[in-house]
Amino acid sequence: MFVADEIDTAQIPPHIMAAMRERMKMAQRMSRIKHKIVVMSGKGGVGKSTVAANLAVALASDGPVGLVDADVTGPDIPLLMGVEDAQVNATETGMEPTIGPAGVKIISMGQLIDRDSPVVWRGPLKIKALKQMLSDVEWGDLDYLVLDLPPGTSDEPLSVAQEIPDADGAVVVATPQEVALLDVRKSIGFAKAVHLPILGIVENMSGMVCPHCGKPVDVFKTGGAE
Repeated sequence: MFVADEIDTAQIPPHIMAAMRERMKMAQRMSRIKHKIVVMSGKGGVGKSTVAANLAVALASDGPVGLVDADVTGPDIPLLMGVEDAQVNATETGMEPTIGPAGVKIISMGQLIDRDSPVVWRGPLKIKALKQMLSDVEWGDLDYLVLDLPPGTSDEPLSVAQEIPDADGAVVVATPQEVALLDVRKSIGFAKAVHLPILGIVENMSGMVCPHCGKPVDVFKTGGAE
């Protein structure tokens, strides 16, 4: 059996070398982050980005936090965090994240393109953009990195699961309606398939407080996520 002590990089195709460098850079960035938490949902419109933003701000009381808006085609984090007009500066070593409320470091496609411009990209381009948000951003030392994924279980969630195999787990967001619960079951099944622990399930929009009597009102019913 022959084992080479060194790899002759001259024999490796350039595109493979570039991919190897990108993976090494991402591994170095991620190694400086203690905990990675994914926020996901089976369908849109359930308040997933709101939960991700609030979670990031809440965790910032314990230490430095980063927030990745991984929804490339529908980025809402800049609006929710009040950094719509903030510029992302490029340096020799990468991109500097925007500093938001509570000192949360933020990166989003919504900061890199005109807010009214649609992102009409196929899967591979979206995946490339997501990888760059992880590997090219100067996150520094973080206690937590919160990733706000797009709804569903397609390219982006799968890519995150593959690129960050040591993620602590996922927070799944749902609303009480049956159609939302059907999709959240699929999200949980996806997480189990990629060995991503479920940290919790948030049932959003389960009720409101009546402005007149002060009592809770179940608008869409409640307890469905249980």
